[in-house]
Amino acid sequence: MNTSDPEYKEKNRVEGGTLYLVATPIGNLSDLSERGLKVLREVDFIAAEDTRNTLKLLTHFGISKPLISYHEHNKRERGEQIARKLKSGESCALVTDAGTPAISDPGEDLVALCAAYQIPVVSIPGCCAAITALTLSALPTRRFVFEGFLESDKKARRAQLNELAKERRTFILYEAPHRLCDTLEELYTALGERRIALCRELTKLNETVERMTLSGAVAHYKENSPRGEYVLVIEGASQVVSKNFWDNMTIPEHVEHYINEGRSRMDAIKQTAKDRGLAKSVVYNAMEEIKDREEE
Repeated sequence: MNTSDPEYKEKNRVEGGTLYLVATPIGNLSDLSERGLKVLREVDFIAAEDTRNTLKLLTHFGISKPLISYHEHNKRERGEQIARKLKSGESCALVTDAGTPAISDPGEDLVALCAAYQIPVVSIPGCCAAITALTLSALPTRRFVFEGFLESDKKARRAQLNELAKERRTFILYEAPHRLCDTLEELYTALGERRIALCRELTKLNETVERMTLSGAVAHYKENSPRGEYVLVIEGASQVVSKNFWDNMTIPEHVEHYINEGRSRMDAIKQTAKDRGLAKSVVYNAMEEIKDREEE
């Protein structure tokens, strides 16, 4: 590639009045692209999720630019402010703490705002934790779904898990360490046994990819405290034709089916346990976990 070629320079020229989405490293600073560095050096200002983290990155590469914070809690007011600066002819690079802006990130709203105002947006591709984890998972990659973080609202979260229980494509979640154990238990209850890859510290010195089953992950993290942010890559539902009406149901859905037929809760638990060849206590405990979460 001849970077001195006039056509190359023209295609990579930083234009005023343009929003640039610059993917930043998720760990290894060497992953920042040459084009990404060029944009960061040449834009008029940089909008960052956390200006302190971005300042460290810029300092490492010897870049000094005006910084403005743009995050979930100020995105409405700050988005309009950024749009006005862009409309006046300034250029802006949007960065997140790590990875690609606008993926599970308030940058999504800024892109939509720019589209509404007909402000040009250019994406500078690079690191994305979800894609990196997917490629390392050893699970099917041809068809996949990215879910980001599970819903925080309990009702919406249950609905999301019920949908994922039927999802046949590999799916990807993000999770914080303090929530990991609860999330793994919820996934196991909702999905049953599945293969999972748990990825952390991606591209860093202590990069870890743990490939196991959901039940194995639940047991493992009861004994080992989670550390760092996790990307979870989970096997989709089996495409084998069901032999039983309840094969694609979660345990709570199976119990609810019998309750809807008019059985008592305990009779429904007993019949579900009999259908699945499980101890009654296993089904009972699964239902109690759901009840406890609803009461939290």
